[in-house]
Amino acid sequence: MAVDEMSRAGVVGAGTMGAGIAHVLALAGIDTRIVDVDEGALERGVSTIRRNLDRQVGRGKVQEDEAAAALGRLATSTELDDLGDAAIVVEAAPEDPGLKAELFERLSGIVGPETILASNTSSISITRIASHAARPGRVVGMHFMNPVPVMQLVEVIRGLETTDATTAAVLDLAGRLGKTPVEVADYPGFVSNRVLMPMINEAVFCLMEGVADREAIDTVMKLGMNHPMGPLALADLIGLDTCLHILEVLHRDLGEDKYRPCPLLRKHVAAGRLGRKSGRGFYEYGDA
Repeated sequence: MAVDEMSRAGVVGAGTMGAGIAHVLALAGIDTRIVDVDEGALERGVSTIRRNLDRQVGRGKVQEDEAAAALGRLATSTELDDLGDAAIVVEAAPEDPGLKAELFERLSGIVGPETILASNTSSISITRIASHAARPGRVVGMHFMNPVPVMQLVEVIRGLETTDATTAAVLDLAGRLGKTPVEVADYPGFVSNRVLMPMINEAVFCLMEGVADREAIDTVMKLGMNHPMGPLALADLIGLDTCLHILEVLHRDLGEDKYRPCPLLRKHVAAGRLGRKSGRGFYEYGDA
């Protein structure tokens, strides 16, 4: 399927990532339907998109008429069956292998034979996800970075069965969305999280062992390594539960102790200190 034939898309999941993906799809001229089982999540997702479009207009990144047109291309539903006419469906559900398996099995019976099924998973094997689809060759990873409207990278992950045509179509689509796609193979954590998560984990070990306080650790990485954000603040932004989950996948699937999650990270997650989304992680946030 040529990228210019992708006039209709679906996004499964109306959370932070799902809303961001729907935002860039609609802004690129693609009619986009967001599906979530929670009506409240759908309302919050659309509100987030509207707020972020207003922010882009205010910064001169998007014209007012473009923002209005993007909002007009959005639709919502609580039923997967409403995605039957989509040329591509991007799954952005929680990082639960069982849930993703169920979704791809169900979607296979809804969409057409040419529809591409993409997963925004940050760590789960695309080959494993594709094994639950009727047409594994049409399944691919499309890993966006958070916040989606701002970050340029999209990791395009080929599963064992992903066809050349599917990969090419998704690489082209990412370019249409104004992103820079990078093709990677299907290994745990892909490239981004295989490199990033051990750095975050080591920063948490430094904090736990009293090597330095949180501000000092983040300042070293910002000023010494030219990172825009320190690893502890970044972990709070990503979500400490998400970081822990990815590290557990890396540790289990690669079998290397260098990926062993820091006990302090586990303790924070157990206490519900998940970062920005809960109001407290390694730092405190008053606007959660």
